[in-house]
Amino acid sequence: MSNDPETLLDKGKEDLPKVKVERKEGEPTSAFKGASWAALAVGVTAYLIGLFNASMQLNEKGYYFAVLIFGLYSAVSLQKAVRDKEEGIPVTSIYYGISWVALIVSISLMAIGLYNAGSIVLSEKGFYAMSFVLSLFAAITVQKNIRDTQRARERD
Repeated sequence: MSNDPETLLDKGKEDLPKVKVERKEGEPTSAFKGASWAALAVGVTAYLIGLFNASMQLNEKGYYFAVLIFGLYSAVSLQKAVRDKEEGIPVTSIYYGISWVALIVSISLMAIGLYNAGSIVLSEKGFYAMSFVLSLFAAITVQKNIRDTQRARERD
Protein backbone atom coordinates (compact mmCIF):
# COMPACT_ATOMS: atom_id res chain seq x y z
CA MET A 1 0.00 0.00 0.00
CA SER A 2 1.30 3.42 -0.95
CA ASN A 3 1.47 6.34 1.44
CA ASP A 4 1.09 8.73 -1.46
CA PRO A 5 -1.37 11.51 -0.44
CA GLU A 6 -3.39 11.14 -3.65
CA THR A 7 -3.76 7.41 -3.12
CA LEU A 8 -4.86 7.94 0.46
CA LEU A 9 -7.41 10.56 -0.61
CA ASP A 10 -8.76 8.40 -3.43
CA LYS A 11 -9.04 5.29 -1.26
CA GLY A 12 -12.69 5.09 -0.17
CA LYS A 13 -14.09 7.68 -2.59
CA GLU A 14 -16.09 4.94 -4.27
CA ASP A 15 -17.78 4.21 -0.93
CA LEU A 16 -19.13 7.76 -0.58
CA PRO A 17 -22.58 8.55 -1.96
CA LYS A 18 -22.61 10.90 -4.93
CA VAL A 19 -24.50 14.07 -4.12
CA LYS A 20 -25.40 16.37 -6.97
CA VAL A 21 -26.69 19.80 -6.10
CA GLU A 22 -29.34 21.01 -8.51
CA ARG A 23 -28.29 24.43 -9.69
CA LYS A 24 -29.42 26.25 -12.78
CA GLU A 25 -26.85 27.40 -15.31
CA GLY A 26 -25.52 30.83 -14.40
CA GLU A 27 -26.80 30.63 -10.83
CA PRO A 28 -24.20 31.25 -8.11
CA THR A 29 -23.48 28.43 -5.68
CA SER A 30 -25.13 28.39 -2.29
CA ALA A 31 -21.70 28.77 -0.69
CA PHE A 32 -21.00 31.96 -2.65
CA LYS A 33 -24.43 33.36 -1.85
CA GLY A 34 -23.95 32.57 1.83
CA ALA A 35 -20.47 34.07 1.89
CA SER A 36 -21.79 37.25 0.24
CA TRP A 37 -24.61 37.63 2.75
CA ALA A 38 -22.22 36.87 5.62
CA ALA A 39 -19.75 39.52 4.39
CA LEU A 40 -22.56 42.07 4.18
CA ALA A 41 -23.81 41.19 7.66
CA VAL A 42 -20.31 41.27 9.16
CA GLY A 43 -19.42 44.58 7.48
CA VAL A 44 -22.62 46.41 8.37
CA THR A 45 -22.84 44.93 11.88
CA ALA A 46 -19.22 45.73 12.70
CA TYR A 47 -19.64 49.28 11.40
CA LEU A 48 -22.83 49.82 13.41
CA ILE A 49 -21.42 48.29 16.61
CA GLY A 50 -18.34 50.48 16.25
CA LEU A 51 -20.57 53.50 15.72
CA PHE A 52 -22.74 52.61 18.71
CA ASN A 53 -19.71 52.26 20.98
CA ALA A 54 -17.90 55.33 19.64
CA SER A 55 -17.36 58.27 21.96
CA MET A 56 -18.47 60.85 19.42
CA GLN A 57 -21.40 63.20 19.44
CA LEU A 58 -24.77 61.99 18.17
CA ASN A 59 -24.64 64.26 15.12
CA GLU A 60 -21.29 62.68 14.13
CA LYS A 61 -22.77 59.21 14.54
CA GLY A 62 -25.68 60.28 12.37
CA TYR A 63 -23.28 61.50 9.70
CA TYR A 64 -21.42 58.20 9.55
CA PHE A 65 -24.67 56.23 9.58
CA ALA A 66 -26.07 58.31 6.69
CA VAL A 67 -22.84 57.88 4.72
CA LEU A 68 -23.09 54.09 5.16
CA ILE A 69 -26.71 53.97 3.95
CA PHE A 70 -25.93 56.32 1.05
CA GLY A 71 -22.90 54.22 0.11
CA LEU A 72 -24.82 50.94 0.18
CA TYR A 73 -27.65 52.35 -1.93
CA SER A 74 -25.33 53.98 -4.45
CA ALA A 75 -23.20 50.83 -4.82
CA VAL A 76 -26.22 48.64 -5.51
CA SER A 77 -27.68 51.24 -7.85
CA LEU A 78 -24.46 51.48 -9.83
CA GLN A 79 -24.17 47.69 -10.04
CA LYS A 80 -27.69 47.51 -11.43
CA ALA A 81 -27.07 50.27 -13.95
CA VAL A 82 -23.82 48.70 -15.16
CA ARG A 83 -25.41 45.26 -15.41
CA ASP A 84 -28.46 46.62 -17.24
CA LYS A 85 -26.27 48.35 -19.81
CA GLU A 86 -24.21 45.19 -20.28
CA GLU A 87 -27.35 43.13 -20.88
CA GLY A 88 -28.85 45.61 -23.33
CA ILE A 89 -31.54 46.85 -20.95
CA PRO A 90 -32.08 50.57 -21.54
CA VAL A 91 -30.45 52.81 -18.93
CA THR A 92 -30.58 56.56 -19.29
CA SER A 93 -27.22 58.26 -19.29
CA ILE A 94 -28.37 60.60 -16.52
CA TYR A 95 -29.18 57.66 -14.20
CA TYR A 96 -25.92 55.94 -15.09
CA GLY A 97 -23.98 59.15 -14.41
CA ILE A 98 -25.80 59.89 -11.16
CA SER A 99 -25.09 56.35 -9.97
CA TRP A 100 -21.35 56.87 -10.52
CA VAL A 101 -21.41 60.32 -8.90
CA ALA A 102 -23.37 59.03 -5.90
CA LEU A 103 -20.87 56.24 -5.24
CA ILE A 104 -17.89 58.58 -5.63
CA VAL A 105 -19.54 61.15 -3.34
CA SER A 106 -20.32 58.54 -0.66
CA ILE A 107 -16.73 57.25 -0.65
CA SER A 108 -15.43 60.84 -0.64
CA LEU A 109 -17.70 61.77 2.29
CA MET A 110 -16.39 58.80 4.25
CA ALA A 111 -12.77 59.65 3.46
CA ILE A 112 -13.19 63.37 4.25
CA GLY A 113 -15.12 62.62 7.44
CA LEU A 114 -12.47 60.21 8.70
CA TYR A 115 -9.61 62.50 7.70
CA ASN A 116 -11.11 65.41 9.63
CA ALA A 117 -12.26 63.39 12.65
CA GLY A 118 -9.95 64.59 15.37
CA SER A 119 -11.60 62.57 18.13
CA ILE A 120 -11.06 59.21 16.40
CA VAL A 121 -7.74 57.38 16.72
CA LEU A 122 -6.06 56.13 13.56
CA SER A 123 -6.87 52.46 14.20
CA GLU A 124 -10.57 53.31 14.61
CA LYS A 125 -10.49 55.29 11.36
CA GLY A 126 -9.07 52.22 9.63
CA PHE A 127 -11.78 50.07 11.18
CA TYR A 128 -14.54 52.32 9.83
CA ALA A 129 -12.92 52.53 6.40
CA MET A 130 -12.49 48.77 6.10
CA SER A 131 -15.97 47.87 7.33
CA PHE A 132 -17.40 50.51 4.97
CA VAL A 133 -15.55 49.10 1.95
CA LEU A 134 -16.45 45.52 2.93
CA SER A 135 -20.11 46.50 3.21
CA LEU A 136 -20.13 48.21 -0.20
CA PHE A 137 -18.45 45.28 -1.93
CA ALA A 138 -20.72 42.76 -0.22
CA ALA A 139 -23.85 44.75 -1.14
CA ILE A 140 -22.77 44.69 -4.79
CA THR A 141 -22.12 40.94 -4.61
CA VAL A 142 -25.45 40.19 -2.91
CA GLN A 143 -27.28 42.23 -5.57
CA LYS A 144 -25.42 40.36 -8.32
CA ASN A 145 -26.25 36.99 -6.75
CA ILE A 146 -29.92 37.85 -6.42
CA ARG A 147 -30.06 38.96 -10.02
CA ASP A 148 -28.14 35.92 -11.32
CA THR A 149 -30.40 33.57 -9.37
CA GLN A 150 -33.53 35.28 -10.63
CA ARG A 151 -32.31 35.21 -14.23
CA ALA A 152 -31.31 31.53 -14.03
CA ARG A 153 -34.75 30.57 -12.72
CA GLU A 154 -36.55 32.66 -15.36
CA ARG A 155 -34.80 30.71 -18.12
CA ASP A 156 -36.67 27.54 -17.21
